[in-house]
Amino acid sequence: MPGPVHDYLDGLARAGEDPLLAEMHALAAERGFPIVGPQVGRLLAQLVHLTGARRIFELGSGFGYSALWFARALPPDGEIFLTDGDPANMKLARGFLGRAGLADRAVFLTGHGQDLLQVAPGLFDIVFCDVDKEQYPEVHGLLRRHLRVGGAFVIDNLLWDGKVADPAANDPATRGVRAFTERMWGDPGFLSSLLPLRDGVGLSVRLR
Repeated sequence: MPGPVHDYLDGLARAGEDPLLAEMHALAAERGFPIVGPQVGRLLAQLVHLTGARRIFELGSGFGYSALWFARALPPDGEIFLTDGDPANMKLARGFLGRAGLADRAVFLTGHGQDLLQVAPGLFDIVFCDVDKEQYPEVHGLLRRHLRVGGAFVIDNLLWDGKVADPAANDPATRGVRAFTERMWGDPGFLSSLLPLRDGVGLSVRLR
């Protein structure tokens, strides 16, 4: 995305930014920690409203940035499961959602997101994925068991800084993103699209 266009879109997305989000943006910048940012955050919140979601599962929550966007859009009886392998990230996420008054909508789980999804009860309306890119292909196989028909699967970084379109790029992370995309787009049980927001957001709706 050309710099001026990106800045324009980011400015739109940050309109009305509140102090808590501003603090999370500053923390991510200070630590060089990847977050989806406000452009994608707005999309996540929209998807909650569009699907009427009440149950959300995140594979890779970091310190709770995407979860905050989701949780704010959930109804009062909604529920979001956060997962991360780093207990320090889960502690930060608990603090941020607690300060937002949303901790009662959240379940905080430390560990490998895919393992935790496999033991989570019931079906989910939205599953969000932002784990290590090498792990992306294995996530596809979990969706039918845990995402309801009509539910949405959202996955970040499908453009992977343009590497997916570079034939010379053959590192494990790029291969993982490509393999996932091939499986997801070839699955007749899902209708998938790749939205060119920031680093590419995959959106798949379960059809059957």
